[in-house]
Amino acid sequence: MKTFRFVFIFGLFLLVNNSLHAQNAGSNSLVSFEAFEAKLAQAGQRAQILDARSEEEFQQNHLKGASSFNVADEADFQKKIKNLNRENPVFIYSIANGRSGQLARRLREAGFKDVTELPGGLSKWIGSGRSVESTVGAGLTLAAYQTQLKSEKLVLVDFGSRYCGSCKKLAPIVDEIEKEQAANVKVIRIEAYENKALVKELGITSLPTLVLYKGNQAVWKKAGVTPKGEIQASISESL
Repeated sequence: MKTFRFVFIFGLFLLVNNSLHAQNAGSNSLVSFEAFEAKLAQAGQRAQILDARSEEEFQQNHLKGASSFNVADEADFQKKIKNLNRENPVFIYSIANGRSGQLARRLREAGFKDVTELPGGLSKWIGSGRSVESTVGAGLTLAAYQTQLKSEKLVLVDFGSRYCGSCKKLAPIVDEIEKEQAANVKVIRIEAYENKALVKELGITSLPTLVLYKGNQAVWKKAGVTPKGEIQASISESL
């Protein structure tokens, strides 16, 4: 009986210890947005900035000084990791924190000690008004956007990206709402990274984000993959 109790208690200890270790490892990765900026500035020329998205996404918009580092391409990963300095700090970003989290984990497993993710990813960086190097224009002006909002119906705006996994999950839900609520709701879809000035002006810091307007005034806003029922409820309350 004593042996069983000892084994049970020891096993429980290991479980708790491993859990705490995992939590600490995750917290070391995802610092605050302000802490990321400060640490990046402090690193200066030693900073190794990695864009974990696809090459196409990188070419459109990326942080100054960043290198494309597509974690989904194993051959590319093995080739590019050889050019990194394990002694210098690494800063990683993607759209949010999906692919950047994968890359951060891979780098730590490869022996990199100082790896920091951009919390909220490029969505928050651009939406917060930080600059990027870009090959696409600023997109819609605020005035042009407001013109599109003029309607006798409610207007549901879907801010997303064709590269965003969560946006792809939300898209069919928005499509259903558009068909079922055609008499009451006008739907507008905005490709966020092709309209950087607009998302900055509106403070869209996460993709996807839905905004519902009534009479040109925002009456509801929700980030993430929002359930259909919640969207329908917001529409019903606003009619």
